[in-house]
Amino acid sequence: MQVVFINYRTGDGDEAAAMLERGLSDRFGGERVFRATTSIRPGQSYPERLLNAVRNSAVLLAVMGPGWAQDVRLREDGDWVRREILEAYASKVTVIPVLKGRKTERLKAADLPIELARLADVQSLRLEPRDGEDDIRRIGDFLSELVPELRRADSQASPAPENVNVNNTASDIHGTAVQGRDIGGDVGTVIKGNAGSVHAGKGDINQNTQHFSGDGATYVQGDNHGGVGHRFSREREEKNR
Repeated sequence: MQVVFINYRTGDGDEAAAMLERGLSDRFGGERVFRATTSIRPGQSYPERLLNAVRNSAVLLAVMGPGWAQDVRLREDGDWVRREILEAYASKVTVIPVLKGRKTERLKAADLPIELARLADVQSLRLEPRDGEDDIRRIGDFLSELVPELRRADSQASPAPENVNVNNTASDIHGTAVQGRDIGGDVGTVIKGNAGSVHAGKGDINQNTQHFSGDGATYVQGDNHGGVGHRFSREREEKNR
């Protein structure tokens, strides 16, 4: 499915539209970018293919040169530039003007057909064909932020860091809490309202009992009313002589 539809008028925005298609296709994949000249195959219905592509897109980029708003064809019902934009609005597709060159001014509602007057209220992007690499990168950055599918397909996206800090918060634990898998980086743990054992580190937990190690240790807790004796194995007795 195409995600970005490039709308342009032949003789006005051809060059800029082709640059957009190449730059965005390289970054997001050609199957996600539609431009009529290259996307409609021989034998396909031109009107049907165009309108379906608009409806199934997430964004329509309308390439506009200096005289775009003054073109008389924009006021004709059969004009394809007009039809594609109106179809995008009807299908709830985001429409973004792309102003071609530095001399192209922002749109004014008074210069547009009433059906397209809303374009004057939309923030636009700009593309300078003579040196468009940086402009296309900025347009791609914006589209990557705007459309989740493009963000997932973005070949220029920064990889997720391998080592990240982990902060865990646990509240009202009455059983065992386990942090699984390997973690690279610092780990911070906050535990609130714990009613069981918590172990963060190496070694055994000795909870609510005394712990001794070595030979011959004796511990008596509470009242003792008799004798306390030790008995060691013969091997230990031999060693002690």
